[in-house]
Amino acid sequence: MKEQNGYHIAVVGATGAVGKQMIQTLINENFPIRKLTLLSSARSAGKKVDVDGQEYIITEAKPESFEGVDIALFSAGGNVSKELGPEAVKRGAIVVDNTSAFRMDPNTPLVVPEVNEAELHQHNGIIANPNCSTIQMVVALEPIRQRFGLKKVIVSTYQAVSGAGAAAVEELMEQTQSILNGQAYDPKILPVKSDKNHYQIAFNAIPQIDMFQDNGYTFEEMKMINETKKIMDSPELQISATCVRLPVAVGHSESVYFEIESGDISANDIKALLKDAPGIVLQDDPENQLYPMPANCVGKNEVFVGRIRKDLDEDLGFHMWVVSDNLLKGAAWNSVQIAESLVKLGLVK
Repeated sequence: MKEQNGYHIAVVGATGAVGKQMIQTLINENFPIRKLTLLSSARSAGKKVDVDGQEYIITEAKPESFEGVDIALFSAGGNVSKELGPEAVKRGAIVVDNTSAFRMDPNTPLVVPEVNEAELHQHNGIIANPNCSTIQMVVALEPIRQRFGLKKVIVSTYQAVSGAGAAAVEELMEQTQSILNGQAYDPKILPVKSDKNHYQIAFNAIPQIDMFQDNGYTFEEMKMINETKKIMDSPELQISATCVRLPVAVGHSESVYFEIESGDISANDIKALLKDAPGIVLQDDPENQLYPMPANCVGKNEVFVGRIRKDLDEDLGFHMWVVSDNLLKGAAWNSVQIAESLVKLGLVK
């Protein structure tokens, strides 16, 4: 994995679900690494991990940890990013942050490489990785927006529990087993660990992801709305979201209704456009029951799109179904893609 002319990469939150995926994705993509530094909280410091056959010791993330680092991939929570991100930049690193800490900062690019890679030229040391559910939707919508215009988006999400962390996946598995065995169980994590009430996720659907805001939308829903407008540089875009947690371990699904600006467009026109779009796999053959499903997207970098059809009442309206691995394209792979783009564009010293 180590290359003489590669880069010094740091992964912050290296023991978490996304941090582990970041490390594995760097290896899978043969990213040119000269040195790899794995950082975490004091609690996890000292742990030994195997990376591509080599043993690494996790060290505590501190300001001085970033001396000599070229690119730092952060996925350890917003407070850690706010505290240590600027410290990494001071020491010459470019930060790719996978939390919500800097996403809506007007001076921080919010980047999905298939959509707005050119924004990387505007970075001031920190680049924000969007929310997982936003990423897969904008990858699917951007080619349509570029060709036919985009007026309105209404999205309902069916999100995997891994978006709430490894402990939430464990809770799903334990609850499922308890219910099947007729045993009692005590939900402690979902919908939101810090909120008042917790509900079962096994054999259930919870229409709350993150905390409710004063306008009746959850923070997750507002993230999708605001981030999409920023990434597409379309403040006038009409967009609404309803985000739901399902008993699926990995893989977010989305039902997306959208209205274009130009008429006389068929569903086949949309399919033909998306068939060759970057980062997309079209799976749309209703006759043979071919459509995207989360069980089939796990471990894959692409965004899968299907069920494309014209609305029956609105001539400019269409529906589609969008699925992706929320830990990969929704987090780790998009972060590594950003790092690859920084190298490709000559933005890393």
